[in-house]
Parts: sequence; structure tokens; C-alpha cells
Amino acid sequence: MKKIIFIIFGIFSCTFSFAQNKMKASLNHTAIYVTDLKKSGDFYQQIIGLDSIPEPFHDGKHIWLKTGEHTMLHIIQGAETKREYYKNTHTCFSVPSVTIITGILKKNNIVWEDVNGNKNAITTRVDGVHQIWLQDPDGYWLELNDDKY
Repeated sequence: MKKIIFIIFGIFSCTFSFAQNKMKASLNHTAIYVTDLKKSGDFYQQIIGLDSIPEPFHDGKHIWLKTGEHTMLHIIQGAETKREYYKNTHTCFSVPSVTIITGILKKNNIVWEDVNGNKNAITTRVDGVHQIWLQDPDGYWLELNDDKY
């Protein structure tokens, strides 16, 4: 009987230990450090279409925007200069229509490009998803696509 209890205890201990090691993380937010908080906030809200949400600091140096059901973009004032970033290091937002977003970009004199860097061009992926790339006011690369998941 003691052996059976010991074996059962061992099985539960291993199962609990395994469960502890299988913890999954989920994305909470992405933060960008910017030179002009208002300009960046306006870009992400008016051009990209993100909604602002309350931020806890109330110091005039933060804007929080909702990017998904449980994800956010934190925009933080304080960068002294713009930097150059690699296009492959980008944030991607899905939009209902690449045609509509390119119209908004044109109206606001914002240049976009395809995956190869051709100005005002759209890439069509092998799975039919349309994509464009552009840079925000601080040079961070964004991909906008019409992926429906």
C-alpha cells in the first residue's frame, strides 16, 4: 500500500512539475520610444486607426493604444533623435482593406512601399494576402495587410 501511495504521489509530482514548465506567455504590449508624442499618437490614431486607452502615469509622456483584445501599443516620449530601423523588424497591423488604407495614406501624403521597396506598390503574398510597408514618424517600420487570419 505504501508503494502504491508513493507511486501515485510521484506521478502527481511529475505532472505538476511538467505543468509548471509548460507555462505559456502571451503578448501584452509593444513599446516605442519617440521624439514627438503628439505626432506619433496622432499617426497611430488617425492614420492606423487605433483607439486610445487610459494610461496610469498621467505625466504627458505616455500614450497607450489598443491593438487587440488584450494587447496594446505604448508610445513613450523621450527619444532625442530618430533612428534607422531594418524593415524586417516591423510591427504588422491587419486592416479590412489595403485599398482603403492606401487611399488614406495618399490623402495624408504618406509614402508606402511593397516588400521590395517599390514606392506606392502593393505586395500580394503567395496566400493572396495584400501587404504594404511604411514608416511611422520616428522611422519604425509597419506592415499593413488584409490577412483575415
